[in-house]
Amino acid sequence: MERTTQTARQIYDTVRANPARSRFGIGARPALVNIDLQKVYTRPDLYRTAYENDPRQIEHINRLAQLFRARGWPVVWTYVAYMQSGEDAGIWGTRSDTPDSLQNIKFGSDRAAFDERCEIDRQRDVIYCKKMPSPFHETPLQSLLVWHRCDTVVITGGSTSGCVRAAGVDGLSRGYRCIVPEECVADKHESYHYANLTDLMLKYADVMPLSEVCDALLAVPVSGVGGTP
Repeated sequence: MERTTQTARQIYDTVRANPARSRFGIGARPALVNIDLQKVYTRPDLYRTAYENDPRQIEHINRLAQLFRARGWPVVWTYVAYMQSGEDAGIWGTRSDTPDSLQNIKFGSDRAAFDERCEIDRQRDVIYCKKMPSPFHETPLQSLLVWHRCDTVVITGGSTSGCVRAAGVDGLSRGYRCIVPEECVADKHESYHYANLTDLMLKYADVMPLSEVCDALLAVPVSGVGGTP
């Protein structure tokens, strides 16, 4: 095991400045997957479980969503919510039972509601409720991406160390190029955030500044959608 006196952020900055691996790059058909931008995770003024890194995170994500819609690419929003019994949280919901516990994010509650700053086109965008960290786990996301012939997933939301990381691992495992715009993800503590951005960058995804992601997306030729060439 290597040992260091550097902080997680310092390690991230070092790796980012000296990439040891080539990027996966953006393919021919990207999809945007915005993970759990709901009040329980985005409103530190209301909930102890919430977090914020870049205060403009949701603004950045809205910008990405506009770009994807304009180019005819899928925009997906996920959230977590559970039954009154909490049984659909499974073993994940057994470690604690407080108002802040995962299984107590109930359907129809303020905790489960999307942040009002999210600009969701409810006629056009896709919304999935998920129960576990990965947006791929027991949701129709894979089928949607197959239908649209997507080969790239741009991942935003939170938390970096939890659901964003799970999306990167599962996305790569399914053969997708995974892209994480660094201003568009957040976590409870900067140590978890930067340690997991480093790990994602080294193994599972391209972690890039938002400006570079947007430039790369705009360079992709627009082709048919919904299974058409």
